[in-house]
Amino acid sequence: MHGPSECMGNIIELCARELYPDPKINLGFIMCLSRDYQDIPGRSLVEDCALESAIDFQQLNDCAVKEDGAYGLSLLRHSIKRTADAGVTKSATIRLNGEVYCIRDGGEWSDCPHGSGVNDLLIAIEKLRRQS
Repeated sequence: MHGPSECMGNIIELCARELYPDPKINLGFIMCLSRDYQDIPGRSLVEDCALESAIDFQQLNDCAVKEDGAYGLSLLRHSIKRTADAGVTKSATIRLNGEVYCIRDGGEWSDCPHGSGVNDLLIAIEKLRRQS
């Protein structure tokens, strides 16, 4: 998609993370948006996903337009810098414990030494949990 719509969608997602730091809430919202990514940042989709995830749509909107949009843009800039600092060059790159776990690019998985399946990722997460 790329361009202004994608940037606005990213800002909406970043605002959800900012307002609702619990991944059970913000990831549910982000996954809901991703199901119909071609409609991002359409108001209807954002409202429906906010309702489904118990997120206050008005708070999301206020975050995105706060300071005449400067706040949302600062969240986006910080996210881009964090991504660049981590050496990530492709979307979507899955990182686990500060390391690249797997990359999905062009509809294909690559650089997945522990496997690309959901169960493989769950096993890796559980292993890290037991180590801590």
